[in-house]
Amino acid sequence: MSGRKERAIVGETASHYRVLQRLGGGGMGEVYLAEDLRLHRQVALKMLRGGGDEGARHRLLREARVASALNHPNIAVIYEIDEMDGGSRRTAA
Repeated sequence: MSGRKERAIVGETASHYRVLQRLGGGGMGEVYLAEDLRLHRQVALKMLRGGGDEGARHRLLREARVASALNHPNIAVIYEIDEMDGGSRRTAA
C-alpha cells in the first residue's frame, strides 16, 4: 500500500473503529491498530486491499470463522467481520 493511501486511512473512521496506525500488511490486505469507539478498546483491524476479489473475501471469512472457534492466548479474538462502503471494503476486527 502506498504511503499516501496509508495516510488517508489513518485517522479515518471505518464503521465504529477509528484507525490509529498501520501495523503491517500481507498478501490479502493491511492490518491497522484501531480504537473501537463503542467499547473503548484497541483492536487490530484487517482490511482487504481494494475490497478484495470474491476469493479474498471468502478466505477472510473462512479465516475469521476458524480463528473465532479457537481459544488460545496466542490467537487473536475475532469480534466481528463486516463489509463497509457498500461492500467495497471487508474487514475483520
